[in-house]
Amino acid sequence: MSGEICCQVDVHHVTKSFPSPGVSFLQPPPNAPLKNYTSNEHSASKHLKDIHMSQRMMEDFVNAARENTEKNLETCGVLGAFLKDGTFYVTTLIMPKQEATSNSCQAINEEEIYAIQNEESLFPIGWIHTHPSQSCFMSSIDVHTQYTYQVMVPEAVGIVLAPTDVSRKYGIFRLCEPDGMNIIRDCPERGFHLHKEADGTPIYEDCSNIIFNPNLRLEIHDLR
Repeated sequence: MSGEICCQVDVHHVTKSFPSPGVSFLQPPPNAPLKNYTSNEHSASKHLKDIHMSQRMMEDFVNAARENTEKNLETCGVLGAFLKDGTFYVTTLIMPKQEATSNSCQAINEEEIYAIQNEESLFPIGWIHTHPSQSCFMSSIDVHTQYTYQVMVPEAVGIVLAPTDVSRKYGIFRLCEPDGMNIIRDCPERGFHLHKEADGTPIYEDCSNIIFNPNLRLEIHDLR
């Protein structure tokens, strides 16, 4: 719009970076990659690009979210990755300013997220959030959030951390293609609601293209 003034957003509040910046985050793991095969591969998962993640990312996110978790409030973050030689490398975790309840979390001031992604030329490869008192699953709100990422980047993931779930502490999920994506695309509902599965096919699945890389550098931008 003519005459509109764009404010500059400060994007340099980085709380952690490890290993040291001198360690290459392109170095492959010393052993064969450990993939997250927690369920049978189906839909389009086996055709997706691999995603490398830091082994410590989820642990660090849990620690950063601890105060909210103790108050039974969700915490969310956004994952940024770069693409090299057909592989995504998650190098950035952005924890935006947010509003939370015991079963929902909403990022605010999203322009700060976009500023970091643009400055560092990152793909929005997914998101991560806690279920402080619920089990490890994707709620009806979660699958709609996941759709907004996956429609932009097919490899985008949704990570759920559930510290009180005795059977499963975390899950790395994506919407099934094409059925799950089509169901959420055509769903007009908001808030908590039921989704009808297509011919008994689940709406979402465990990701099978994740590699936990011990040599991957991670920066955490905590903007809260």
